Amino acid sequence: MERSSHPYMAWKICIANQKGGVGKTTSAVNLAASLAVLGRRCLLIDLDPQGNATSGLGLDKSTLRRSIYHVLVEDDPLGSVILPTAVPHLSLAPANIDLSGAELEMVPLENRERLLAQRLAATPAEYEFVLIDCPPSLGLLTVNALAAADSVLVPVQCEYYALEGLSQLLNTVTLVKRRLNPHLKIEGFLLTMFDIRNRICSQVADEVRGHFQERVFQTLVARNVRLSEAPSHGQPALLYDPASRGAQAYLEAARELLVRHAARAEDAAPERKVHAGNVHAGKVDEGRVKEGER
Repeated sequence: MERSSHPYMAWKICIANQKGGVGKTTSAVNLAASLAVLGRRCLLIDLDPQGNATSGLGLDKSTLRRSIYHVLVEDDPLGSVILPTAVPHLSLAPANIDLSGAELEMVPLENRERLLAQRLAATPAEYEFVLIDCPPSLGLLTVNALAAADSVLVPVQCEYYALEGLSQLLNTVTLVKRRLNPHLKIEGFLLTMFDIRNRICSQVADEVRGHFQERVFQTLVARNVRLSEAPSHGQPALLYDPASRGAQAYLEAARELLVRHAARAEDAAPERKVHAGNVHAGKVDEGRVKEGER
């Protein structure tokens, strides 16, 4: 695998929400693909036993010989399970049903909450971003992701019960920050499945913004049939239909994330400015997007 010339350590983002059906894996796959299309070397770690991020990037879960399970439970090097994807600059640490037993097998292991953090620390720095797709629960796998991450990004579905359960997630984040990872930050809340025809969606969006203010991404991810279709073709939306509203929404969210990341890095260390690139560019080079399909 070609090494990146990027001089800094990867920024690790845990994508988590214990409520199912909020667009968590869709957000993980499409944000990772969008960051890659914007020229950032990105690793997506599938930490969900369902393996939907794995199949959503075109890998057959049933044929996997090694996966993130073997990294956590059998102490395989993370680099030994990483696979390329059809998107240039995007790699994947895959998962399958083997991971479903990992939480029980991890219980007797020493320092079990920090296994993923240890494996990531031993991985060569060839990525600018590492995104971790978590299962829809607050079990040991999600705790491992939070302990390993620099920040947590929370997809929030624009529906009536949007805020239900968020307090539990935020309490878990607080506990992890206190006991395991004092540097963990809230990356932000990404509003998903927005339907402009449904008044409740606008009301929920306003309520979430009222609660969390600047932590909420400005980008709204609308309900979009292309986002729903793309996983069945084993592709992120930017490969399946680059011009679709869903693909463009996640591309804009990735640009917003890069702006936030660059501002954070400048605030932390003004003498070490992070190159953010042209994150406001209006178009993506579709030739570069399609390059990985050949």
